[in-house]
Amino acid sequence: MEALAYAAYLLVSLLGLLQAILVGVQTWEHRRFARRRLAGLHGAVPRGRVLVIVPCCGAEPGLEENLRTVLAQDYPDYAVRFVVESSRDPACGVIWRLIRQHPQVDAEVVVAGRATTQGQKVHNLLSATAQLPPDIEYLAFADSDARLRPQWLRALVGGIDGADVVAATGYRWFVPACNSLANFLVYSLNSCVAVFLGKNSPTVVWGGSWAIRRRHFEWLGLRRAWQGMLDEDLVAGGVFRRAGLRVAFEPACMVATPVDHGFKAMLAFARRQYFLTRFYSRLAWHVIALSTVLANAVFWANVAAASIGFWQRAGWAWLPASLAAALYGIGAATGYLRSDLAGLYFPELRHRLRGARWFEVLAGPLIILANLVVVGASAIGREIRWRGIAYRLHPDGRIAAIRRAEDAWPRGPHWSPREILPGSSANNATEPAAGAEWREAVLPHDLGAKA
Repeated sequence: MEALAYAAYLLVSLLGLLQAILVGVQTWEHRRFARRRLAGLHGAVPRGRVLVIVPCCGAEPGLEENLRTVLAQDYPDYAVRFVVESSRDPACGVIWRLIRQHPQVDAEVVVAGRATTQGQKVHNLLSATAQLPPDIEYLAFADSDARLRPQWLRALVGGIDGADVVAATGYRWFVPACNSLANFLVYSLNSCVAVFLGKNSPTVVWGGSWAIRRRHFEWLGLRRAWQGMLDEDLVAGGVFRRAGLRVAFEPACMVATPVDHGFKAMLAFARRQYFLTRFYSRLAWHVIALSTVLANAVFWANVAAASIGFWQRAGWAWLPASLAAALYGIGAATGYLRSDLAGLYFPELRHRLRGARWFEVLAGPLIILANLVVVGASAIGREIRWRGIAYRLHPDGRIAAIRRAEDAWPRGPHWSPREILPGSSANNATEPAAGAEWREAVLPHDLGAKA
């Protein structure tokens, strides 16, 4: 019996060691692929007219600079459609000011109204894509908290370059606003996911930085697939997988995203990512859960066994101690590769990211433990809060109930003299005087249901 237990211990430990090595190899491959693609960034050639859709919600940190990068793309033929829930959204003031400052860009604002049958972001996207100008060949999507490089749109559209490539995607790289444990943890948890994208990555789309051909968007029925759902990118990825189409990861479309979380906000954010994966990509969630449990069980069990062995002065203590040290060393090397990636993607942020990069190298055990906590939390319940709205989901991922505060936005004047419907020009608009009242032309709440 003891021999069987010993064999099982060795087998599980070796599986954990193999998993750690494979993660390191994948991180190395991601860095190699990213370096090669970034070197050829300026070779990306514009393909056709693009509509960039940017859902906005609230006056989040860095909003004006983030949205300014959307209107300053090195692409000759594109339009921008900002989408908000209400004209009272504080983001509207920033949007209108930037639209006036960039009259060379064809930009407009859509007010989607409150979501009643799907997530608010999904509802905004359905409203923004309800009426598409006939000359649009590509649709691109960006989050309002993403800071885009000038070549973002050129590289994103250029990434859709194969017959079986339906879309191209980037991902986010968090930039901590200050050096805190919560910020470092969310930074590291995010970077651990980012490195799994690469040349032969799974069909993954990140909603904050991706593009698709318009004909594929319509042919695949993405609007229909989004109806009643809370998440848009995992749903889109599922549609692409079932159609046998690939998504190309484009490193030049990795975007810097400011982050400043306390522990409660950090845990809520990380849980939401895995929670959505659990409902919309079950196989991926189970793989993540299994690998997370394995990594923690192997490392912490060997640490505990080595501690007990050394306390008892047992001769066998060297084995668990060696395995724990090997796992820590491989994790530190992988963390170093991720920290080097941060400098590759954003060389101008090297100094600002120094603390987070050292954390990546030295705090591997804490990172995998935090990952176990949030994966475990995501396995519980069917309700989640997102942007101040509580959603309850059916087992199939469709929304069962939505709860929100009665008044989502403060009372006051509308931020715009009129809401711009698709196809209208917003470049000559001005903000209203304080206290002025304007008639609000809101897109119907159920417009998204008419795919």
